[in-house]
Amino acid sequence: MSKFGRKKKGMPAVNTASLPDIVFMLLFFFMVTTTMRETSLKIQNPKLPNATEVKKLEHKSLVSTIYVGKAVDIEKEGTGDKIQLNDKIANVDDIAAFIYNERDQVSEKEVPYMTTSIKADVECNVGTITDIKLKLRDVNALKLSLSARKPGN
Repeated sequence: MSKFGRKKKGMPAVNTASLPDIVFMLLFFFMVTTTMRETSLKIQNPKLPNATEVKKLEHKSLVSTIYVGKAVDIEKEGTGDKIQLNDKIANVDDIAAFIYNERDQVSEKEVPYMTTSIKADVECNVGTITDIKLKLRDVNALKLSLSARKPGN
């Protein structure tokens, strides 16, 4: 008889000592890189029109978005095309104040790079878009982007 018995040979246990470090590293990564939605839509999610040529916007932090479409709460807002600026339903006359407010939030050097993006529904009235463009022209917001989707999407 021997003092030492045979040891069972098998797979060694997996070392999980560094697992909490990895989990916290992933948690911090997603906390830092995730952006929260800036506005909650009070209009129906616009179905963007198709485009033959699509270009991504640069300086996304300098983009002011105007949403145009049908209101989600028709009883409260009524029917017809509605314009949403930030988190409220507005009319065409409020666009000038919206643009001036957006310009006040950026430095003087970045103002020439500011872009106004119009996200309008496919079934939106062209007259509404024209009224918005005229108001943007009045406040010298001439850099305009019309949001669209690629034909295959």
